[in-house]
Amino acid sequence: MVRTPPSLWRRSVHETFLLLPRALRRRVVRAVTPNYTVGAVVLLRSPDGALLLLRQRPWKGWSLPGGLLDRLEEPADGARREVAEEIGLHLGPDELLPAVPNAVVYPRAQQVDCVFTATVDPATRELHLDPVEVQDARWFPADELPPLTWPTARLLAGYGLGPRAADQTAR
Repeated sequence: MVRTPPSLWRRSVHETFLLLPRALRRRVVRAVTPNYTVGAVVLLRSPDGALLLLRQRPWKGWSLPGGLLDRLEEPADGARREVAEEIGLHLGPDELLPAVPNAVVYPRAQQVDCVFTATVDPATRELHLDPVEVQDARWFPADELPPLTWPTARLLAGYGLGPRAADQTAR
């Protein structure tokens, strides 16, 4: 690998930056680099492969359980918290698995979704919907999904599910 020498200006800026106090360097970096929102989403499946989808206010279309992470919250903890808040289902650490890929980055939206999977038997686990956030929750066969919100369709397509999955495989 051939390294080109840095310009004098670039070297001076870098050396000056390193002389700044750590807290000020952190502020400078945060001010000039993109900020991303980070969320956690759960592909909740039944043993027969059906997918749990939610109708959430105020959106038209169905979506997945999930939401934004709290500051310093681990993604798996945030996923479990969102599932508990939205549908009253408490998932143990062993029930929630990272999807592959585990993170989906949307550079234009400056958003990262950490995606997890879990299998739950609807016959043995009752859902308790949060009436503020969730209008309805239903299990749908993977090949018979209802109209989805655009972000949900985009995310599911990356995992080979939903109406946009064919668009992803054609690329």
